[in-house]
Amino acid sequence: MTRIALVAGEASGDLLGAGLVEALRRRFPQAEFAGIGGPAMRAAGVEAWFDASELAVMGLSEVLAHLPRLLRLRRNLRQRALAWKPDVFIGIDAPDFNLGVERWLKQRGVRTVHYVSPSVWAWRESRAGRIGRSAERVLCLFPMEPAIYARHGVDARFVGHPLADAIALDPDRAAARAAIGVPYHAPLLAMLPGSRLGEIERMLPVFLEAAALVAGKIPDLQLVIPAANRGCRVAIERLLAASDGPEAVLLDGQAQAAMIAADVVLLASGTAALEAMLCKRPMVVGHRISATTYRIVRALGLLKSHHVSLPNVLAGEELVPELLQDACTPANLAAAVLQWFGEPEAVAALRPRFRAIHESLRCAASERAADAVAEVLADATRADAPSGETA
Repeated sequence: MTRIALVAGEASGDLLGAGLVEALRRRFPQAEFAGIGGPAMRAAGVEAWFDASELAVMGLSEVLAHLPRLLRLRRNLRQRALAWKPDVFIGIDAPDFNLGVERWLKQRGVRTVHYVSPSVWAWRESRAGRIGRSAERVLCLFPMEPAIYARHGVDARFVGHPLADAIALDPDRAAARAAIGVPYHAPLLAMLPGSRLGEIERMLPVFLEAAALVAGKIPDLQLVIPAANRGCRVAIERLLAASDGPEAVLLDGQAQAAMIAADVVLLASGTAALEAMLCKRPMVVGHRISATTYRIVRALGLLKSHHVSLPNVLAGEELVPELLQDACTPANLAAAVLQWFGEPEAVAALRPRFRAIHESLRCAASERAADAVAEVLADATRADAPSGETA
């Protein structure tokens, strides 16, 4: 029986993992799946040894604060995975955690795949070679990534992005507004301060101050904030209660509906920016990392890309404003949001650019990723077959 171990961190990795498991099950109906996952992966049939939320830590200083716990978790996972004897181990995103686990297991004869390339186009391309020492194959979500790995002799495959498959090329805004209870003609700002508690604590107060400034110019403004999970909702409710800003409707999940329904989206950088682009909505990207992390990044010159948000990276130019670190102030965010509200021509010009990028990423990603994993499993079977036999 085929055994497939997977490890995903945070909500986006959990969704990617669930799609991959469903596609793999169609190829290997009797397969067993186990590892680290969230609710989506558990629903897809993964036996979760630990929950994905335990890996949802970002930033250098944040990781240091959680390091003892993460090291214990990694040690326990490695031993459990090795004892389970998987035919392949798939690390889904979470590179700071997964690549070390993959390398340890690979050294002990386990086949390894890494799903979601770290941002080698932005942070030190030389990492590509080191990633190849951990993973036999890297599954890339973006088309510019395999060529980078090829320069370092690493097998990498572009599979497309599952979100591009899941989101319609022409989303239904009327249906989205009905789903979240917002009148069709009401001006609507959606705010997504992040899916990690640290991000929410850092970004939501700034976003709420910006929303208050926007509401001062647009008196009938509606405000919605999707919460990724129960923990996020509790944190958002506490920060809303402490704020003097405008009232906001807090949603359980429904981030995609909120984005499609919105006139403008104000968000922290990350997968949410890609999702807003796929929803064809104008956005403002505002992001701050901890002061310690930022000083380290600046001092070491780690950031190589001119842009940090995926719409701009994929376009090769600034399609949407990025307000980062010291530039991420309520006044600057509000001004950028108001510019989208006041320039319908600019919004209309943005849609065909977003659609073209959407089409380039729409490749049945979960199916292509499953095919790439199946090839690794087939290669393993051939390698393990006695001389003169075929698998």
